[in-house]
This record gives sequence, structure tokens and C-alpha cells, in this order.
Amino acid sequence: MTTLSAWDGLALKVHCWGQDDGRLPLLCLPGLVRTGLDFEDLAARHPGRRVVAPDYAGRGGSGRAKDVARYAPEACLRDVMDACAALHLHRAIVVGTSMGGLLAMGLAAARPGLVAGVVLNDIGPEIGAAGVEMVRGFVGHDPAAADEAAAAALLRARLPDLSLKTEAEWLRMARLTYAPGADGRWHPRWDIRIAQLLGRPAPPLWPLFGALEGVPVLLVHGLRSTILTEATVARMRAARPDMGYVALPEVGHAPHLGEPEVAGVLDGFLAS
Repeated sequence: MTTLSAWDGLALKVHCWGQDDGRLPLLCLPGLVRTGLDFEDLAARHPGRRVVAPDYAGRGGSGRAKDVARYAPEACLRDVMDACAALHLHRAIVVGTSMGGLLAMGLAAARPGLVAGVVLNDIGPEIGAAGVEMVRGFVGHDPAAADEAAAAALLRARLPDLSLKTEAEWLRMARLTYAPGADGRWHPRWDIRIAQLLGRPAPPLWPLFGALEGVPVLLVHGLRSTILTEATVARMRAARPDMGYVALPEVGHAPHLGEPEVAGVLDGFLAS
């Protein structure tokens, strides 16, 4: 992991694995309040390959800002572009989960030479209204869980459609989502004020999806997702009939990309 200084002096943590081994590096962009550690298993499946995954401002190990607007997607996109420049990451396959997928589209529009391919994980240019409400309630809530087990139980109750099967998997997800604070209780790994941004009207996103024209794209879809609807998927596939697509019938928002149905397709896409 490395620490960069953003344009405004805010500290930005970036998780880095592997090295330049001749393959295109992976730029992995997490969801709204997730961290780069969500891609640790993906990096492990591609030993030696360079994998870069940031913690956005206000998330994980990155600094907290006084102004909540500093956490907006536009500011995150600027940070990602600056991080790529600082790390000499000039061309990569971008793997974006949820908001990270929207940032991948933004990169294709703003820095087309950087984007060699894109994996969109359960996200498209329209976002389901029910999903936004679910995310707002989750992001803005600090459960102050008593311990790791309580945090895992909370996740199981709030996000039952995640593709996690064992208690160990849920405990690991709890550690990736919450961390013990000075009071000994488990709190979110993000600034819960980020929820305030979810009331803003979204800009038109279909033009950003159009920026992916000519770029190889793979779409991963959890069919129980309330963020990416089947209607949006149908429109995306009509616009990009060459787009790769893999669906998970029993999974909601968002797949972790290690599911057996996804891993082989994803790894094949990256290899191609």
C-alpha cells in the first residue's frame, strides 16, 4: 500500500500488488463506500500482474475532509486520474464495482488512452430508485456493533443477497466493512456523511456509457440487484451487442467477482 497526496493535500491510500510483467495492469475501482481491499482476491488470482486499487477520499485509509462535497464522484474521478499519473499507470483494464464502474465510464470519456478494457460490476448508466434508497440507509448508518460477530450478523441481515456462504466469509466481509474504534465498537470504514450525496440528482450517464464505444466491456450482473435493473441491462446489451455478459441468478448488489460463475469468464476476459 502506498500513500499519495491529493491536489488539496488530502492523504489517499492506494493498494498495490504485483509489478509490470508485460500484461496490462488492472485498475480496480471499488463501490461507493468500499475500499481497494475488496480486490485482494482478484489480485491473488493473477500473481505477478500489477493491480492498483485506491481508497477514495473519506473511505478506508484515506483522509477525511471537512466538506462532504469532497467525497462526490467527480472529486473521486479527479483523484483516480491523479493517482494514475503519480503511479505511472498509463494504460490499464479498469474493473469497476458499482460507483467504480461509473468512474470507469468517466475515465473512458476523460482519459480514453488510459482505458484498454472495462469490467462493469453490477452497474449501468441508470440506477434503480429502490437501490438508491437501500444504499442511502446503509451508508448513513453507524451501527457501533459490539464486536466482529455482531458486525457480520448486521451485514447478513441488511445484505442477504451477497454471494457469501460461510460464517468465515461473512466475518471477513465484516472486517472489510467495519473496524473497531477507540470505544471498542465496530464502526464503518467510511465517513457516513457520504450518504448526504445520495440525494443529489444524477447527471445523464448514458453519454458516459457511450464513451466505451470501441472498448472491450464485460458486464457482471447480480439478478437480484436493485441497483442494476434488467431493463437497463437490456438497453446496454442492445447498444453494445459485443459486450460480454455474465449473470448471477441468486445474487444481489454487488457480486464480489470471485463467484465460480464469474471468475472464469472474468479471467478469460482479462487474458484476452
